[in-house]
Amino acid sequence: MPSSSSNANAIANESVAIISKCTVYPHKNSIIKSLKLSVSDLPMLSCHYIQKGVLLSQSPHPPNTLIPLLKLSLSKTLSHFPALAGRLFTDSDSQVYILCNDSGVEFVHAAATHFYTNQILRPNCDVHPSFKTFFAFDKTLSYAGHHQPIAAVQVTEIGDGVFIGCTVNHAVVDGTSFWNFFNTFAEIAKGVAKVTNSPDFSRENVFISPAVLPLPAGGPSATFSGDEPMRERVIQFSREAILKLKFRANNPLWKPDLNVAALKPKSEISSFQSLCAHLWRAVTRARRFVDTKKTTTFRMAVNCRHRLEPKVDPFYFGNLIQSIPTVASVGELVSHDLSWAANLLHQNVVAHDNATVRRGVKEWEKQPKLFPLGNFDGAMITMGSSPRFPMYNNDFGWGRPLGVRSGGANKFDGKISAFPGRLGDGSVDLEVVLAPQTMASLLLDQEFMQYAILS
Repeated sequence: MPSSSSNANAIANESVAIISKCTVYPHKNSIIKSLKLSVSDLPMLSCHYIQKGVLLSQSPHPPNTLIPLLKLSLSKTLSHFPALAGRLFTDSDSQVYILCNDSGVEFVHAAATHFYTNQILRPNCDVHPSFKTFFAFDKTLSYAGHHQPIAAVQVTEIGDGVFIGCTVNHAVVDGTSFWNFFNTFAEIAKGVAKVTNSPDFSRENVFISPAVLPLPAGGPSATFSGDEPMRERVIQFSREAILKLKFRANNPLWKPDLNVAALKPKSEISSFQSLCAHLWRAVTRARRFVDTKKTTTFRMAVNCRHRLEPKVDPFYFGNLIQSIPTVASVGELVSHDLSWAANLLHQNVVAHDNATVRRGVKEWEKQPKLFPLGNFDGAMITMGSSPRFPMYNNDFGWGRPLGVRSGGANKFDGKISAFPGRLGDGSVDLEVVLAPQTMASLLLDQEFMQYAILS
């Protein structure tokens, strides 16, 4: 159950006033004692906590009713997700675990009532800076879960709505686990009798390993600085536009000196792979490299739950992801058509089967290392999140979200996050983070922007 709140003296934090903070404890004590971090969890210790949240319309409940309701709902949700109320622990053999010790999560009640929905969700504008203040534990590395909560929820009142932002340790959850927690929180707040998708806490797959990740005393540092100037924008693509890209990807342009039969993909390139290729080519053009032989990399995270044999429960709790890098020279990427780039991405994803997943685990065990998040050569793109995540399945009792936004965590030049479109019709929103000059060039790229929604 929630503990008593701190005093109500508001503490100004730029655009947000913190009204109260407290610790919320699980409604029931955990029957799970500990969970070992996996080969997929451990590399995330140097990544920031995940920060994602939903903007909702004005609640019918006044704040003195809404905040206790959300605290109680969170408390009940933690009984289904006891790992989130625990702490990280490294034993004498340097093995890292989640202690499910019911230590609780942080709950923050905040207000920014001078902001309104039509102001902070304006289309075709850079992401409003207020969103970065709607989350707790900003820029906190996941290793910090050894001494502070693994999760936090911040509820921020705006002038005509409510933003609910969840911050969760990335060494404890990936996107699949994160959104299952968020969806369950919303279900319980709405009053469902039985949650839809219970998490699976089994630790019986190839990712559970005796390998030790060497870490410096006091923990790792972030693998990127995060201090460079950046612009951030959510660029929307309709279902119809994505289908046009998919058609282009699966039907190579004919040229007299090319064998089209040899170029045509052996299996269908997906809509999302087509969109990723479109973005990769456009960002590479926008970066205006002089050296056409320079290598550019598109890195994509893939869910391994269904790739393993035997398959892992789709709601396995924890990270069960691997990163697939696809490389090409700048000259090849920009001179070939969309199909060429999409086929490169497609073949890499198709090849990532059970054997490839297991090989990746063994390679990591031979040389354990932190995940190298960042844009180290100026030519990388890292795609995170997924349009398949149920981000809009978060009705807390008064309607679906008006929008989904993230905080400042894990952002650098070339970091992209994919969200489903709000209508759930196959549209996709790309949260694009780029150097200012690259973003300016991208937004002037007619070949790229002709597929984007401009409204």
